[in-house]
Amino acid sequence: MLNEKLNIKGDVVLVLTDENGNLKQRQEIKNLVVTSGLNYISSKIVSSASTVSHMAIGTGNVAPSASQTALISELDRNAFTSTGSANGVCTFNAQWSAGDGTGAITEAGIFAGSSGGTMLCRTTFDTVNKAAGDSLAITWVVTISV
Repeated sequence: MLNEKLNIKGDVVLVLTDENGNLKQRQEIKNLVVTSGLNYISSKIVSSASTVSHMAIGTGNVAPSASQTALISELDRNAFTSTGSANGVCTFNAQWSAGDGTGAITEAGIFAGSSGGTMLCRTTFDTVNKAAGDSLAITWVVTISV
């Protein structure tokens, strides 16, 4: 018998360090692949249109919902520092250096575009208080399996 059900899940790791590289906070959380993200994935099967390229952070605390198409309160958006894909696992990395994306961060998302664009995934998490001298690294893993 064929199994035709695809599962898509995301795991996010946030690492906040101070200006000396000392670990201040680390969180591991799940994300929601939103409806626009599912539509985006299916469109990529038949098209070579725009690709996901940026990660955004924000200060919104509304729970993720499949109908959302943007962060609730976007603070900053950066291009991926690296990406990878193998065996149904896509990995996206982004970095916010000292002075970039400073604030009480509570949400993040993956987007196709440097502004606007289709949102693939969104997550919320316990507050990450990024001070001006801190750096934040986010690794986002999206797994597609049967």
